[in-house]
Amino acid sequence: MTLKVLAVDDSKTIRKIVSKAFSAYDCEVMEAENGIEGLSIASRDKPDLIVLDITMPVMNGVEMLGKLKGQPDLKDIPVIMLTAESGKENVMQIVKMGVRDYMVKPFKGEQLIERVMKIFTLKPKIVADTPAASQYFSTDGDIEIIALPDKSDRVVFAEIEGDFVQSLKSMTTAGRNKLILDTRKIKEINMLMIKFVLALVQNCVKSKIHLRIVGSPALGNELKGFQETSGFTVNATVEEAKAAF
Repeated sequence: MTLKVLAVDDSKTIRKIVSKAFSAYDCEVMEAENGIEGLSIASRDKPDLIVLDITMPVMNGVEMLGKLKGQPDLKDIPVIMLTAESGKENVMQIVKMGVRDYMVKPFKGEQLIERVMKIFTLKPKIVADTPAASQYFSTDGDIEIIALPDKSDRVVFAEIEGDFVQSLKSMTTAGRNKLILDTRKIKEINMLMIKFVLALVQNCVKSKIHLRIVGSPALGNELKGFQETSGFTVNATVEEAKAAF
């Protein structure tokens, strides 16, 4: 089910940051420039989440929050408040009014996603024009998983590498930085596979992605012979790899 998000802020830049943050997920982002417009959209479309700025013209965020809490059909919608001030009185006021969370400006899109993931499970958006990604890539919470097929040749590795470049963009936008490479289906460890693993490690280091590898003890022994992977521990199962993060 698509998550409906309402971004209420008089700054077009902030609304764009919010919209971009959710672009990698199955979400619909609606926008409003002030509290009156936001309240109207909330009443009409019943969003699942509201990202609400405090300081706005016409009707500010505190006024809109008060009206939301006063309407039975809107009062339970989680609200994440955006504020340019982190003063105790300012924060206490909105907390007492029932906001789910708050963020101090400026902020990054991935920081917002981290807060939202405490409330909802976000589902990655399925991109129709990258069918290969659905074959080898999957997402488990905030972890990206690449599962190598049993018959992995030069073409397959090149295909996965290309998809991984695109996946990196989505991961960066979404604030996800955990990756598991599952090699358990591979029957033969050859230099083609080792080169692929080394290239993946280099990309992950460059992009600050935390990588865990799942495979056989034989793969672990092979990787110990390379400087880039000499310190890697190869996990036996995906569950072990998840616990290692």
